[in-house]
Amino acid sequence: MPREQGRKFIAQNKKARHDYSILDEYEVGLVLTGTEVKSLRAGRASLVDGFASIDDGEVWLQHVHIAEYAEGTWTNHAPRRKRKVLMHRSEIDKLIGKIKEGGLTLVPLDLYFKDGKVKATLALAKGKKSYDKRHDMAERDSRREIQKAFGRYVKGRR
Repeated sequence: MPREQGRKFIAQNKKARHDYSILDEYEVGLVLTGTEVKSLRAGRASLVDGFASIDDGEVWLQHVHIAEYAEGTWTNHAPRRKRKVLMHRSEIDKLIGKIKEGGLTLVPLDLYFKDGKVKATLALAKGKKSYDKRHDMAERDSRREIQKAFGRYVKGRR
């Protein structure tokens, strides 16, 4: 059987980009069991309530839901268990320093297969206030209006 190539997205956390200002992103690996990987290959995962924490110098992904594998037996995994994140020590040390500054959190943005291995994108993020969200929506709407007007101009409709 040939090896998998490229990226195949499993799950995305679209609400994270709405609720948080993304400061930095990290591509990380995860320590998973066999039934978790099989369930992910079926596309059964949710990042909605997920976050990452640092305990004793290790990064842990929490509250990420990976559904139980349908054909699994007694070896099946717990859907919302803590999962260890694989990162370089220097990256973890930098994260510890930034998170201790305050107001910052680690949020998973997406899960995907990269060359057959499960990877996640963790974001160092700061929570947005409601007025920040309104400002972003207004900015997005104005950009959309400009694109429409430009499209009409190019087509000669004015």
